[in-house]
Amino acid sequence: MSDHDLDYKRELKSYLLGYGLALLLTIIPFALVAWGALTFSTALMIIGLLGLLQIVVHFRFFLHIDLSRQKREDLQLILFSALLLIIMASGTIWIMGNLMSRMH
Repeated sequence: MSDHDLDYKRELKSYLLGYGLALLLTIIPFALVAWGALTFSTALMIIGLLGLLQIVVHFRFFLHIDLSRQKREDLQLILFSALLLIIMASGTIWIMGNLMSRMH
């Protein structure tokens, strides 16, 4: 077996593991809401935590971003972009909320 075949199998295994984890992390929140066994705040907290965990799974298995020195710059770029998006979205919501309160 050549090195290319071994790399292919290792990468395929990584993608399949990531797909399985992403699928599981998607099904669990749907099941929690469908069963209605938790209070609203508890369900919201669990869904948020599973969402953050799913972001980590996507970064690791699909975008191949880990904490190694080579990938650290990519991770910093992604986190900075996310910070800018959060600032812009929250600022927009704040301004729109302020305008709505002034209209009433």
